[in-house]
Amino acid sequence: MDDLRFTPTMKTLNNEQLDALHSATLSVLERTGIAIKHPKALEIFDGAGCKVESGRVRFPPDVVEKAIASAPERVSLGNRFNNSEISLEGAKTYFGATVDCVNYLDPDTGMVSECKSNHVEVMAKLCDRLDNYEWTMTLGIARDIPENIADRVVARIAMEHCSKPVIVSANDAESLKEMYEMALMCQGGVENFMKAPLMGTLNCTISPLMYDDHLAEKDIFAAENSIPIVHYSGMQLGASFPASLAGGIVMGSAESLSGLVLQQAIKPGAPFVFGSFITIMDMKTTVFSYGAIEMAMMVGGMSQLAQKYKLPFFSTAGCTDSKSVDAQAAAEGSLQDLIMASIGGGLVHDTHCWLDHGSILSPGHLVMGQQILGMVKRFMQGIDISDETLALDLIDKIGPGGAFLMEPHTMKHFKEVFYPEIFKRTKAQAPGTVLDEKFSDRLRVKTLDLINAEPVNPLPEELSRDFDNRQKRWMAI
Repeated sequence: MDDLRFTPTMKTLNNEQLDALHSATLSVLERTGIAIKHPKALEIFDGAGCKVESGRVRFPPDVVEKAIASAPERVSLGNRFNNSEISLEGAKTYFGATVDCVNYLDPDTGMVSECKSNHVEVMAKLCDRLDNYEWTMTLGIARDIPENIADRVVARIAMEHCSKPVIVSANDAESLKEMYEMALMCQGGVENFMKAPLMGTLNCTISPLMYDDHLAEKDIFAAENSIPIVHYSGMQLGASFPASLAGGIVMGSAESLSGLVLQQAIKPGAPFVFGSFITIMDMKTTVFSYGAIEMAMMVGGMSQLAQKYKLPFFSTAGCTDSKSVDAQAAAEGSLQDLIMASIGGGLVHDTHCWLDHGSILSPGHLVMGQQILGMVKRFMQGIDISDETLALDLIDKIGPGGAFLMEPHTMKHFKEVFYPEIFKRTKAQAPGTVLDEKFSDRLRVKTLDLINAEPVNPLPEELSRDFDNRQKRWMAI
């Protein structure tokens, strides 16, 4: 018998719903359009066949469809060693963590403080060591660094202390240029970068339906240099987007596709990643909810749109509104992980790195996520059906009342089971006794051990010195 394999799948939308969402997206782009003032971008949009009038750009459906058709179905990202780590296409899923945030939760003391550059370094090293995270992302937040260069410094830390692909957020095109040059230094030049870029960039519209000049300039620079770009929006239903789930998907899709038109008009075939970060405003608290099930529903729907368009996708999972690494964080995060893995989340960001609706950076949450993602990835392998795994001859050999423990077949297959490190499977606690070790204790010890371990992929010293000199130049700006 040939091996019979099936990857578990999930859908939140059927084909008729996807067609309706696509039609509505085209309607928003054609009827409402986007507001933008950047002269060069307006010129590019006009040359692509858009209707440009009084700082408003409207997109005929054929222009949008042409841009979708010209974009590559696959975007590759590589590591510092010029190995292709990520082949982003179809329903493939790669989980990544953001290494910076507004605040930081110390895994030893449990105290929350402002996020500083040494905290970013801790997270970058952890991401490099934890193999269930395939990539990293930066937002440019380090409160001990001047705000005008913090984006560059955080990107430098990520590239220096984590060898995996990184998606960077840049303040402007000049910062993006500096980050691009550092990626070229790490990879040994443009030729290696073009094969499997170490770095992509994140560009976010101002919802609803607006571009600022910096966004347009970064889009243009990324397209001209073939830097993979995630053009997305981050919004709350009922605030910057309509309160309905369908309306949120349509607006998110429209904002992302507007960036695709600009980029493909500059360089047809330039690498582009479709996506939008959509969640609800919790009307009880006004919180931008990271743990809402509706977020997973909408992001899952947009993932299906991406697959319909044959565009690589950027999504979100492993998130929580909890203030600590607790049962709420595990429940919200793991449900999102499983949904995005089974729908096909593409480049999944913010995975198990943040607490408190995206305001606290947490090494402990990252380490717990390593265990959760291990289970999710094991589930996604499905069940292998073959002559070997059906084991009919072995079953007949052992027969009624026998035992399989000492059989070679058992020795061959028992390691296929997922064995967690910090989720314990010890025997039952004796009645009347008190637990001498809790999950939180094991997580704390494991996290601190990983933080204090030697780096696995240190940057060559000469490159670190070059980065130091570059940062000194930034500080003088």
